Amino acid sequence: MKIGVFDSGLGGLVITKAFIENMPEYDYLYYGDSRHLPYGEKTSGRILSYTLNAMRYMISRDCRLIIIACNTATSIALRYIQQRFLPAEAPDVKVLGVVIPTVEVAVSGQAAKIGVVATSATVRSHIYRTELHKLNPSLDVLEVAAPELVPAIESNNFARVEEIARAYAPHFSNCDSLILGCTHYPLAKNYFRAALPEVRVVSQDELMAGKLADYLCRHPEIETELTRGGSRRFEVSSLSRYAQKVAARLFPEIPVQKSAGA
Repeated sequence: MKIGVFDSGLGGLVITKAFIENMPEYDYLYYGDSRHLPYGEKTSGRILSYTLNAMRYMISRDCRLIIIACNTATSIALRYIQQRFLPAEAPDVKVLGVVIPTVEVAVSGQAAKIGVVATSATVRSHIYRTELHKLNPSLDVLEVAAPELVPAIESNNFARVEEIARAYAPHFSNCDSLILGCTHYPLAKNYFRAALPEVRVVSQDELMAGKLADYLCRHPEIETELTRGGSRRFEVSSLSRYAQKVAARLFPEIPVQKSAGA
């Protein structure tokens, strides 16, 4: 039984890399729905449909625990999946998101104003504002959509990524912390940090491995079912030369393959 990681494209490989580096003994399946990216510009109905199809596929591939690394899919689909889909179709499977672990890290310290840069759909959902205010109702939260970032990253155009990050950075110059609210954005974190040297930039690749390890410690009934063959398989629903180049930046030794179908 594998740990599955799902994203709308290749951004979630950044999270997967952190998992593998910290917990290499487990078996992993990565699935990126690159055919339908960017999720952040789709309707909620389409995002839910695509995410449910991905969950069914990953469950059929023996994933016992699935991390939805996509912030957009987390904001739109996670609650439905946990409360309705899993009880009806896969009661033994657990599906987790990335938003709650991220806000837990972001509110630590003395931050009074937190910025969030994310996709349009994630910003429209206000999931970060909602979850941050649950932990600290007095927080000033600034949410800004950056729809150009994901296409630039998936196109392997990092000169453009730097240009976009620097253009959005001034929005957050008065923030104490900035949440990079998309799993593609860790690939732009150095650009945000260079442009915002006084702002704490919270990047999900730096926190999710620790959060997953803690979850497995607290849930031995799941941890003991995970197989430990050290296998890794990375799949996408549509494979382009750009996708291969982005993947090679992270895992030059493991090829990304086109999925048999999801």
